[in-house]
Amino acid sequence: MSVEVLLRAVEQADLEIFHQQEQDPEAVRRSKFASREREAFMTHWANRILADPTNLVRTVTVNGETAGNLLSWWEGDERFIGYWFGREYWGRGVGTAALTLYLREEKIRPLYADPYAGNTGSVRLLEKCGFQRTGTVQHGENEHIMLVLTED
Repeated sequence: MSVEVLLRAVEQADLEIFHQQEQDPEAVRRSKFASREREAFMTHWANRILADPTNLVRTVTVNGETAGNLLSWWEGDERFIGYWFGREYWGRGVGTAALTLYLREEKIRPLYADPYAGNTGSVRLLEKCGFQRTGTVQHGENEHIMLVLTED
């Protein structure tokens, strides 16, 4: 069975799926990113993510089904990237295909990412797509790997 991975603009219905994906206990454990209650999640997406025209936000689809999201944003004068995929799409090459497509749209370099150090799948995905480790940073009690993409 072939897998078609595409990116598109975020639609309102995607937000419910994104929220459900964020509730997955294994995803929360691996990312060290605390899930939010529905209202807080929806408010964050409406007011911070979708309302900011400097953010580049895409829904990832697999064979037409919403599989997750990719986004980039500014933190000061550094551009960061983040993503979230439903667990059923892990380990199937979806992340690599989606991030490869996304990096064709997101032209700003350098581009930074800082996944939790224990999230080896996320670190491998970023490295596979050309990100290089530059050190570590602390977010609360958790160590994160700082990675940077400097060229296509």
